[in-house]
Parts: sequence; C-alpha cells; structure tokens
Amino acid sequence: MNRVDPPRVLTDLHVHLRPDDRDARAAEHFSEANAERYRAAARARGIEELGVSEHVYRFRDALTVWRHPLWESFAVDDLDEYCDFVRGTDLRLGIEADFIPGREDRLANLLDGRGWDYVVGSVHFLGDHAVDTDEYDVWDGARDPDEVWRRYFQTLGEAARSGLYDILAHPDLVKVWGAERPRPEGDLRRFYEIAVAPIVDAGVAIEVSTAGLRKHVGEIYPARSFLDMAVDAGVPIALSSDAHRPQDVGFGYDEALELLDAVGVTELCVFEGRTRRLEPIGPT
Repeated sequence: MNRVDPPRVLTDLHVHLRPDDRDARAAEHFSEANAERYRAAARARGIEELGVSEHVYRFRDALTVWRHPLWESFAVDDLDEYCDFVRGTDLRLGIEADFIPGREDRLANLLDGRGWDYVVGSVHFLGDHAVDTDEYDVWDGARDPDEVWRRYFQTLGEAARSGLYDILAHPDLVKVWGAERPRPEGDLRRFYEIAVAPIVDAGVAIEVSTAGLRKHVGEIYPARSFLDMAVDAGVPIALSSDAHRPQDVGFGYDEALELLDAVGVTELCVFEGRTRRLEPIGPT
C-alpha cells in the first residue's frame, strides 16, 4: 500500500487588511480586490492558511470594553460588518483583541457569537501606557526597566489565564524599541518564566512573529530563549507576519523557519471555528 504523506502547511494568521493609519477606513480596505492582493502575496510565498486579525480597537463595539483615548480615536467601524466581509471570502476570520485586566467579561461578551476561527490576544498597554506607541509611551519618566518588563510578562500570563484567546501575539513585544528604550540587565529568562508557566497551564498557543524584523528591535518575536522555554514545555506554535500591507505577508519567513527548525518545531497551528489542529510545516 502506498503511504500517504500528511499535508504540509505554511500559515500567516495575524494579518491586517489595512495599515495602522487612523484614516485607513474599512470601505477602502475590506474589499475583494484588497483581499486578493493579500492572497496573491501569500501564494507567492507558499502560504496556504491565510487569516485576517484586525485590531479590535478599530471597531466602535470595542468602546464597551475600554475607553482609552487611543481606542476612542480609532473606533469608527462596525465589527459585524467586518465579520460578514471576511466570512464572504476564503480567509480565516480572526480578531486581535487587546487584553485589558479587569475587562475580561466585557471582552468575552464582545467576542461571543461571532463565529471566529481564532482570537489573537495581545498586550500593548500596561495601565494607560503603551509598550509600542510613542503617544502613550510606558517609558516616559525614565521607568525602571525591570518593573516594566515584569509587569508586561505578568500581564501576558494573565491574558493566558483568562481563557479568552487561542493565540498570544508577539509575546515579547516589550522589546520592540530595541536599543532606543531601556532593557533589563542579565538573564531575561527570569521575566519569560513569569508568562510561560501560565501559558503552559492554559494550553494556549504562542505566535512566532516576523513583525519584529520590521521594527526598531530588528528581531523575531519571541526571543530564542523564550521560545526554547515554551517549546520545551509543549506550547503549540502559530506562525505569522503581522502584515499591514500585502507586501509584508510572509515577510522574513526564511529566518523564522530556520529558528523553528533550530528549536525543534515541526508543526504549526491551524484553526477553524476556534478548534486547533497541528499540521507539519512545509514547504521548507
């Protein structure tokens, strides 16, 4: 009997159909023509599983969760219209939903009943300050780097424990500014382990994201030592680019695949209806 090899897959599950500009409206970017630009870029890079995960704060519905000034300035679109558009395509339907401590029930209500394929959790804010936005920079006032990093990874662990998410995005985003912001001295694994333990307990996947290669830090999220800890503990891995333009779909995947091979990852997460399965990585 001939042996049938299992399907092999490359994914990009964390993709945005529009740039981060405040004036980038849904009417322009939630279109079949724009979706095809992303599909074409994915096909050119051998990516079979393509999913859209728009920022939750781009939607008016998100103001029922949190009314931060940044969210209020972006929240102009209708969440159900977004879901209807993506459901009319062959793209996977996701959402990137910030974790806001104390607002878990409100976010659960927003997510409920909308037929997601997966929900991506992210930590961009520590209180009212952002780890990756100049306008609300957490580093204003020469903050102690140990304090900022500890709070970041504690919050990431809380996000895992919340049960709201299928994937945790760019899990060491706090490093995004690279040398332009302070970094703790010594072995950073003392911070990573704060998050890895609850991630393991929750059974949530983490994202290997090439977005950091396009940022000031110039490296993949997460750091190799974080990824080693997670993989050794059996954490499932999702692969994404966090693209906000078609040309960034699959960006830096050669480097990402080398990293995944080096740490022994042979399978990637694929989602449908918030059910996760693992598929062998390919093509290599």
